[in-house]
Amino acid sequence: MTDAKLVCRNLWKVFGPNADRALAGGAVTPEALAARGLVPAVRDVSLSVAEGEIFVIMGLSGSGKSTLVRCLSRLIEPTAGEILFHGKDLLKESEAGMIRLRRHKMGMVFQNFALLPHLTVAQNVAFPLEVQGMARAEREARAARMVELVGLSGREGFYPRQLSGGQQQRVGIARSLAADPELWFLDEPFSALDPLIRREMQDEFLRLQGQLKKTIVFITHDFDEALRLADRIAIMKDGAVVQAGTPEEIVLHPATDYVREFTRGVARAKVVRVGSVMEAAEGPAPEGALSPRARLADAAPLFLSGAEALPVAEGGRLIGWLRRGAVVDLMLGG
Repeated sequence: MTDAKLVCRNLWKVFGPNADRALAGGAVTPEALAARGLVPAVRDVSLSVAEGEIFVIMGLSGSGKSTLVRCLSRLIEPTAGEILFHGKDLLKESEAGMIRLRRHKMGMVFQNFALLPHLTVAQNVAFPLEVQGMARAEREARAARMVELVGLSGREGFYPRQLSGGQQQRVGIARSLAADPELWFLDEPFSALDPLIRREMQDEFLRLQGQLKKTIVFITHDFDEALRLADRIAIMKDGAVVQAGTPEEIVLHPATDYVREFTRGVARAKVVRVGSVMEAAEGPAPEGALSPRARLADAAPLFLSGAEALPVAEGGRLIGWLRRGAVVDLMLGG
């Protein structure tokens, strides 16, 4: 992938004594590692994340997904492999260099909001900028922009205890965006929220990404959430990636029985994007045109008015037409 911002190659994280020696000696199967008292949490993972992409890593509890994302940011030290950020191997970076990268180039949001209870919303958002040494007026101005961006204007002076769970998570997102990171790690950021608020936060996340075009690694155990948010998905099992691809590829062409079980019962129309089915076209964008990222399940009801084709636009320009027949064929086939 020529435009990859983040690449990992043959990445391992094995817990236990002398794990690096065991790998160097050829002990790479779970059985061989277990015989040495070692536990492989991440096994020989290779993946690439493109500029501006939402790359979702998913799997059941214990699959290794959270360990992997912490290895990618070196919050946990990998046992072996390479992690390339802009082509530079992060495993060769000094600890001081990694701290600088995390402060200035990487943003992180975790399931635990980890807001500072004695600071207001604005102060929480500005806190990482203060750590960076940014002047007070500049950091307060930037924090105000981030608070507005996540829809919390008017609550700048509130304390975390005065906010709902969804609002607290918005503060966490604003704080992580304050440093304008190039690479954004989100580890199950919405899993502690109730279903309605979770859906709202997914909508908010997609809205923000539409504006900011960040390069994102997003961890979830929820397949519906992965399908809704991802440009591409990697599915993990027992520390290894068993399939990586677009949501369409994974649902329509599962590589293993494990992936097939994950995708069983998923309606194709919930997965396939308009841009994958449309007929290409050019011209000015008509009002009310579909986004190429929209799912067919969301577009299908629009045909109830009797239309035979719907316009698809991006960047203010017509890029295609979605035909009724193409939607019907796919839905009947799924």
